[in-house]
Amino acid sequence: SNIKSALEVRNSVTHQATVFANAVMHSGTTVDSFVTENLEWLKKATNWAKFSATACLGMIFKGCVKSSLDRMKEYLPKPAGGLPSSPFSEGGALYALGLIHANHGDKIIKYLSDALRRDGGGAGAGGGEMGHHEAIQHGGCLGLGLAAMATENQDLYDQLKDILFQDQAVAGEGAGLAMGLVMLGTASETAIEEMFTYAHETQHEKIIRGLAMGLALVMYGREEGADSLIEQLTRDKDPILRYGGMYTIAMAYSGTGNNSAIRRLLHVAVSDVSDDVRRAAVTCLGFVLTKLPEQCPRVVSLLAESYNPHVRYGATLAVGIACAGTALQEAIDLLEPMTKDATDYVRQGAMLALAMVLVQENDVRTPKVKDIRNLLESVIKDKHEDVMAKHGAIIASSILDAGGRNVTISLTTKAGHKRMSGIVGMAVFCQYWYWFPMAHFLSLTFTPTCLIGLNKDLKMPVMEFLCQTKPSLFDYPPPTEIKTKQAPTKVATAILSTTVKTEARKKGKKEDDSDKMEVVKEEGKEVADSAETKDDAGKKEGEVKKEGEEGESEKKETDKKKEPSSTSLANPARIVPAQKKFVSIKSGARYETVSKHLWGVVMLRDMKPEDEASLVMITVAAAGAVPEEEEPPPPEPFEYHEE
Repeated sequence: SNIKSALEVRNSVTHQATVFANAVMHSGTTVDSFVTENLEWLKKATNWAKFSATACLGMIFKGCVKSSLDRMKEYLPKPAGGLPSSPFSEGGALYALGLIHANHGDKIIKYLSDALRRDGGGAGAGGGEMGHHEAIQHGGCLGLGLAAMATENQDLYDQLKDILFQDQAVAGEGAGLAMGLVMLGTASETAIEEMFTYAHETQHEKIIRGLAMGLALVMYGREEGADSLIEQLTRDKDPILRYGGMYTIAMAYSGTGNNSAIRRLLHVAVSDVSDDVRRAAVTCLGFVLTKLPEQCPRVVSLLAESYNPHVRYGATLAVGIACAGTALQEAIDLLEPMTKDATDYVRQGAMLALAMVLVQENDVRTPKVKDIRNLLESVIKDKHEDVMAKHGAIIASSILDAGGRNVTISLTTKAGHKRMSGIVGMAVFCQYWYWFPMAHFLSLTFTPTCLIGLNKDLKMPVMEFLCQTKPSLFDYPPPTEIKTKQAPTKVATAILSTTVKTEARKKGKKEDDSDKMEVVKEEGKEVADSAETKDDAGKKEGEVKKEGEEGESEKKETDKKKEPSSTSLANPARIVPAQKKFVSIKSGARYETVSKHLWGVVMLRDMKPEDEASLVMITVAAAGAVPEEEEPPPPEPFEYHEE
């Protein structure tokens, strides 16, 4: 609400960014109060902005796989004969279903496939309804790709290929990317050959870009097995395919820290003739160094000072991706000066990267967070700031508070392995540079920061964990204050210097007319009296100050004494990544963990199985349920008289 009130109403870019920021802040929480309370404001979104706004609901309801169709039924394509709705909101709703079911789409794949089949065939190359069908096709393709991620489903691949061959720019881009998602990590030779061939045949840049990213996804995790395709793409005449070659290196070697991959990316970053390719090469260093975050700022430090703003922007994202959620001081030191860069999109990248690095941090553990929050707030409110930088500040402020401050950005699992959905989500998120709806893939990178203990029946027993740190060190950041409009204060009346001189002259004349001796006596008396009163007032003021200072120091000391050195955390608990090494189970507790890891979902062994276990009660709000009010009691008997 603070962001919304600080922005101009007429700017569609900041409007779209604010809607997206709300989705990031409430990702996976099912809290859609901002949407329901601001429906008139949201209706200002038109065409593709409406598509993006509807897709944001998929981020908010992420993981609601059982009730997804109920949640989205108002926006989904209606059956024949139903009331017509906007094709952009219908396409956005199909995309939202994919985001809700990302990588868990068994139950929704058929629905999305049928929706695509219904709306996929009626758009001719020059038909007036092409844009409408294209919006639904684009959303359907992205949704289907997300739901069927890495399934290697040949039927779905062929269906997406048919849409690609219709050669419509936006629908073709979605189809090309979705083909890569379905064939994620398979290195299918047939898919690579078909996608690569069509990328050379089509004239649409958007389709080529979608296919380039699709090819990169097909080679996910293949390392040396992807070298032949990488060579082919990086030597291509088309800069968009060379751009895809950089992301193919990123996907194939993500998290490996491979020296030859880093060398190749650095070479392209300083030698390619296309700014887009150079920017992608630097950005992709972040993916390769995901498991070695402390090395990334050192590797890109010289590139961050490049004369080319595209290279500088790439350096910011590389650090943000590699150091996401680490609060690494070297990363903050590199990125903070770049928030004052002369180029607007470099400032945008620096703010986004800082938010990724500092996600979930509070100002007790990382004091710099307060300065960054103030910086983002000032950029959002500054009416003279460039729109691109303001756009970055809005999204960055939402990333700092992502998922109700209960998630972090993580490209690795709790065991330290690569997290496929996180890496894919971050790679596609980076494509928001060309097409903003790709930014919604950021929700795939979020992972809950929690500790949930389960017994043998997969239920949560009542128990406590012990954290050997002060409560304030890993506490939630302070809530954002909603600023209300202040009443205008009364301004002091201005007194001109000429008025002061005139009054002084009149006073002087009156004093001359009175008896001089009496004046001297009275003046002496007044001076003495005033001196005494001043001394008394000074003493009293000094005593009050002393008492105030003593009171403040005592208060600080008691506050320090009050804060305990350890914290008890009830099951389930919020545990941020940096906190997990301080968490343990209290000695003599009824439950102990099966594994040594105390983060995420952990299985517990009951040491007193004969005793009855008390369980944590969970209340889940039903979709769209409204609490019913009690009916008032019937009135008491009375007599009615007509006059």
